[in-house]
Amino acid sequence: MPPSPAPTLVWFRADLRVADNPALIAAIARGAPVVPVFVWSATDEGVWPHGAATRWWLHHSLERLDAALQARGARLIIRAGSAAEIIPALAAECRASAVVWTRRYEPAAEATSRSVAATLRRNGIEAHELRGNLLLEPEEISTKDGRPFQVFTPFWTALQRRPGSIALAIRAPRSIPAPTRWAGSDSLESLSLRPTLKWAQGLRASWVPGEAGARAAMKAFANHIVGRYSTGRDVPSDEGTSRLSPYLHFGEISARQAWYASLATGGSRVTGSSTGAAAFRRQLAWRDFAHHLLVHFPKTDSHPLREQFSAFPWRRDARALTAWQRGETGFPIVDAGMRELWHTGWMHNRVRMIAASFLVKHLLIRWQEGARWFWDTLVDADLANNTLGWQWTAGCGADAAPYFRVFNPTLQAQRFDARGAYVRRWVPELAQLPDALIHQPWTATPIELAAAGIELGVHYPRPIVDHAAARSRALAAYEVIRRTAVPS
Repeated sequence: MPPSPAPTLVWFRADLRVADNPALIAAIARGAPVVPVFVWSATDEGVWPHGAATRWWLHHSLERLDAALQARGARLIIRAGSAAEIIPALAAECRASAVVWTRRYEPAAEATSRSVAATLRRNGIEAHELRGNLLLEPEEISTKDGRPFQVFTPFWTALQRRPGSIALAIRAPRSIPAPTRWAGSDSLESLSLRPTLKWAQGLRASWVPGEAGARAAMKAFANHIVGRYSTGRDVPSDEGTSRLSPYLHFGEISARQAWYASLATGGSRVTGSSTGAAAFRRQLAWRDFAHHLLVHFPKTDSHPLREQFSAFPWRRDARALTAWQRGETGFPIVDAGMRELWHTGWMHNRVRMIAASFLVKHLLIRWQEGARWFWDTLVDADLANNTLGWQWTAGCGADAAPYFRVFNPTLQAQRFDARGAYVRRWVPELAQLPDALIHQPWTATPIELAAAGIELGVHYPRPIVDHAAARSRALAAYEVIRRTAVPS
């Protein structure tokens, strides 16, 4: 018998799916056995190791990816340690001729890719990094003078001019050629990804990780939500968002799959006709924009893009930070959002903006503190999106909201949660207050509070800051850096 062809390793990273997976498709096309592998490493993630919520999600996603591979005749090999060491060693162990993987965009992940590729090529093994989980690669889109975009609207305009450049999604393979002998694998349990605290019960009740869960979420969005998405996504009590963000982060659905699924709901394969579907595609483009920025400005994960904000007079206030984290600020819409986050690993995007603005502008606490809390508690904690969102809120990033735009949390709540349904769900101690008071319980009379069974400072905290005073303090702090900024 002729010898079996040398296998191809598929290094799974943030692409935990079998459909529309460029690395898996390329490996199968080589006509040799395929060895799928996932490497768990905290050190490879640099200063942003996986948070508790994403570790929980990752455990279940890997479990379901392995099941999907086994249904096609393969299996997932799991190894713990540095990918820069493990991938070349496993390739040698399997006598592989090539390793293929899809790109990740975080600075630490890009460095790991370069190290792996260099070692493989020194060892005479082919190394192929393919396009990652974006609509277009960050280098494929630029301003007219070849520079990276720093404003979203022209970025979106440029992307819309290139609909044919977004690759079509490819179906999952029916079978995967397997080697005659499998290399050893660490057990999933040995990675200790699942938290031991009861906190994870809320995650289990809220989410179904994995590729099948992603398909179900996309189908539910396309069939029931997309029609009201353009307005409903701003109402936190409404099931008006796609809730696809964690699935996109882990690559359980590709951005291309989501893009073309939304086009199908709009009736036109090229432009679509649904206002909701178009608004959703705009959000996918915001995701691309976030990664575009992180690739071209890799230090922004920890440092402001607008350098003058390095001199901003932030405050250190551990007590206020803890109150914000626990949802005990005395501002019901902020507290509702922070409690939703803790319970479900997710927060409605409109409320994310309100809660983030409260931290950096009402409390004058560094945006990096908020970014790290979100990083640990969000199931969709994505470095590019997290960085863009916090720098936008703090006024120090690309296309950022002006720093002097300070959200009034009460007015925001009255606008987007007019009947108080969202607050009543997540801050139940206020549930008996009438609509007119639910977002500002400190204005209620003692009789009104007693009728609702509330004593401020006992059942629910008084506001930890006064909005008007906090706004004035924030604007004064901004004046410090505005006056000292060096003209460009």
